Amino acid sequence: MNEPRDPGSLRRQEAIVDLVRARAVRSQAELRELLRRRGIAAAQPTLSRDLRELGVAKSPRGYLAPETPVAPLSPAVLREDKLRRALRTFALSVRPAGSLVVVKTPPASAHPVARALDEAQLAGVAGTIAGDDTVFVATPGDGAARALARRMAAWLEKRSGGKGA
Repeated sequence: MNEPRDPGSLRRQEAIVDLVRARAVRSQAELRELLRRRGIAAAQPTLSRDLRELGVAKSPRGYLAPETPVAPLSPAVLREDKLRRALRTFALSVRPAGSLVVVKTPPASAHPVARALDEAQLAGVAGTIAGDDTVFVATPGDGAARALARRMAAWLEKRSGGKGA
């Protein structure tokens, strides 16, 4: 998601969030029709990508908008939300180590976290290296690593109801 987003896709994604929050939308076909009524054309693969990027989940009652407000929609907000989801899903712990931040994950789960970190383009992140169950996040220095680790750990605490990461 590093490419710039066109205004049409931002308008479409804003409409998707509005629709899903306003009523029970049970299928992509229904969502597509509701968007069409608003003058927004969208192919099924585009809707799938939008729903995934927005963090919209499918439930027995229909689609559910993410708990974190995504308005105003912007590529930066979407990338950071994707990072939060990746951390809440895969990260077991986050801690600073010198100018690095070490993120521990279950086996085979480091790559999605590293990718989300790279795509989030957070200030102070120089890059990542992912192994099987560990991600090393390079920062400019010890202070930046501590600040980033605190921020990421806070996202994990929200997942676990306040338990430390």
